[in-house]
Amino acid sequence: MSKHVVVIGGGVAGLEVAGQLSRAGIEVSLIEKESKTGGHLNNWHRLFPDRRNSIEVKEYLDGMTHNQRIILLTNTTIERFNRNKGHFSITTNEGRELTADAVIVATGFDLFKSARKEEYGYGIYDNVITSADLEEMFRTGKITLANGSVPDTIGIVHCVGSRDEKVGNFYCSKLCCVTAVKQAVELREYLPESKVFCFYMDMRMGGAFYEELYREAQEKWGVSFIRGKVSEASETIENKLLIKVEDTLAGRPLKMKLDMLVLMAGMEMSEGGEKIAGLGGLNTGENRFFAAADNHFGSNKSNIEGVFFAGTCTAPMNITETISHARAAVVEVIDYLKDGK
Repeated sequence: MSKHVVVIGGGVAGLEVAGQLSRAGIEVSLIEKESKTGGHLNNWHRLFPDRRNSIEVKEYLDGMTHNQRIILLTNTTIERFNRNKGHFSITTNEGRELTADAVIVATGFDLFKSARKEEYGYGIYDNVITSADLEEMFRTGKITLANGSVPDTIGIVHCVGSRDEKVGNFYCSKLCCVTAVKQAVELREYLPESKVFCFYMDMRMGGAFYEELYREAQEKWGVSFIRGKVSEASETIENKLLIKVEDTLAGRPLKMKLDMLVLMAGMEMSEGGEKIAGLGGLNTGENRFFAAADNHFGSNKSNIEGVFFAGTCTAPMNITETISHARAAVVEVIDYLKDGK
């Protein structure tokens, strides 16, 4: 087909979409706001549940997009987005004008900004970090405190910025629990003498081999799981972190001193996605992610004919789900173009 599709976003979903469309003989312009593709995958070291190296997945995605039918535009954002007589007119920040037969939005997600939860002390206390910060430590192979020493006791807080009325996020980010378990196991691998505590509201391990990883964390690695919400973190005179938490299973409040506190930041609609929603008149839902035309049989379709969604711009997903959702978007687009739209 002599057709042209614009894909907005060069993360996991965008790369998969672009690769599959090009294999189907469709010309693709792939727009990415950063200097390189890959999105959040670039910041992750190993992936749950089998702790596979993220580089392997990135190599697969890069291989999909090494195609002459794909024009990659990095450091590029969209400034105008209009539908006119069955085609789309798109203007980039560099003044480039693109005309497309269809558009796939794959703008992904942003991690919740943990500094918004002031009670945890992120950005205030040196040794309060996020899951993304810890992943970077795993990548470098150095798990250390701000003073260069090795932590003995580490706490991990689930649900930071998710299921939280105070920040307006009522939804579950779906992946925080399994990320916490994966990172807890890795911490024990890197620091075998350390003690690791996970503070959770309830464990949501709904994925293949997630529950097995949870059991491994307890039985093999000795990770302690405490059902309770951390209410506050402060710093002692000896630079320890003092946290207050209620153990809801034991029915009693706890105070613990830790060397490091890791916050499992949830997923939110990306700023880029919010901008596209405004420019294109695309509907968003109560959770502020893009609203699909139908949650059961139209999850890739938008309220605008010819505009489709792929990946975590619609809801939290793991990488496997993101790739599957991207492939489904390609099928929808091909059907749309075959119908002569």
